[in-house]
Amino acid sequence: MFQIFMKKGFTLIELLVVIAIIGVLSSIVLVSMGSARLKARDVARQSDMRQIITAQAMYYIDNEAYATAVGSDAGTQPIAGYVGVLTESKTGHANYVWKKNDAAVITGCTNGEYFCVYATLEEKDADGVTQYFLASERGTKKTITLPDDLYGVAGNHCTCF
Repeated sequence: MFQIFMKKGFTLIELLVVIAIIGVLSSIVLVSMGSARLKARDVARQSDMRQIITAQAMYYIDNEAYATAVGSDAGTQPIAGYVGVLTESKTGHANYVWKKNDAAVITGCTNGEYFCVYATLEEKDADGVTQYFLASERGTKKTITLPDDLYGVAGNHCTCF
């Protein structure tokens, strides 16, 4: 009698096809994860802005004025006892802008009457335009336009929106 021996296993071609399919699927997953990470960083920025609002509210309750930011417009400033300097996980440094809110900046406004902090978001709108997330004593706002003068028309308003 003749015995027919069946080889068990995969051919080289079959293995290469499976490896190629796995490679294609993993590249699709990695691309979609990139946008998820981008959105997660933007959500973290928005959360940081809300932390600043909460810290300012607590500061206001204790001092009857908002903490003032003087000096340059770059970076978040700590509010002693309420919130420290916020840093981003991606860059490891402060990437927020705290607009000066001392009386010398805005005509008709007094120190501690208002505050404005904003962050540049990584996610663009449908037209590819940069978006910003603003936080002030009035709350938060997502916008695509960041006026040169965040405090309103001719600098006569004590808010950034």
